[in-house]
Amino acid sequence: MKVAVIGGGRMGSGIAQVFLTAGAEVTVQEPEAEAARARIAKGLAIAESKAGGTRTAGVSAEEALTRLTMGPVPEDAELVVEAVPEDPKLKAEILAEAESRIAAGAVLATNTSSLSIGELSAALRRPDRFLGMHFFNPVPVQRLVELIVTGATAADVLERAKGYVALLGKTSVVVRDSPGFATSRLGVLLGLEAMRMVEEGVAAPEDIDTAMELGYNHPMGPIKLGDLVGLDVRLAIAEYLHAKLGPRFEPPRILREKVAAGELGRKTGKGFYTW
Repeated sequence: MKVAVIGGGRMGSGIAQVFLTAGAEVTVQEPEAEAARARIAKGLAIAESKAGGTRTAGVSAEEALTRLTMGPVPEDAELVVEAVPEDPKLKAEILAEAESRIAAGAVLATNTSSLSIGELSAALRRPDRFLGMHFFNPVPVQRLVELIVTGATAADVLERAKGYVALLGKTSVVVRDSPGFATSRLGVLLGLEAMRMVEEGVAAPEDIDTAMELGYNHPMGPIKLGDLVGLDVRLAIAEYLHAKLGPRFEPPRILREKVAAGELGRKTGKGFYTW
């Protein structure tokens, strides 16, 4: 199987890693190619280490790397997953360029947590070959992939996407294209309300998170999850959902202030928590 991933950041590298582990030949298109390759190699090594030095899914990190190529999307790619930042214009341009390179029967996907699949498909000549594949961070660990379809998405494209997810040992859910899909719409709403509770002095972030982890069996509380995802990312999604779905998604003042101060969560060392 030949897979191309456009974007070698945290998400793109993670997507490349899991397809390599599953035995695919993977090409990653990324301007900072060496940094992306190093990121993928590190991820494979960590996965192998956590497995006690044994081969992950029957594949060694060294062998997996032999199937990794850094470069433009190849013409014979069966699946192309775009994983660049959440900028609609940027994504549309990159998706259109990728579509022009690949065979008519290939599957083209975008890894987005909230942007409209239908609006992105307007830039494409074959919207029937396009869908959303929303992976979760960190990709090698998270077991869910949200598949988002439009009225134009062909039935065989959805079935192939389900097969790709199963190949990765993950579970897929199918959602109709709508703002925030299922996961972001629910997850962001919970996170925003938790931030408002902090802002109002209802409880400390640690206590809110512990309440949800122990009281509702969430693996991670909503405040800590926001720090992990990135508060700037949370704010951008909230603003998009606020514009599309109304005032219940209005970002709280405390979130705007933290982003303005550069306190973005784990990636900057400080958000609601100190990392």
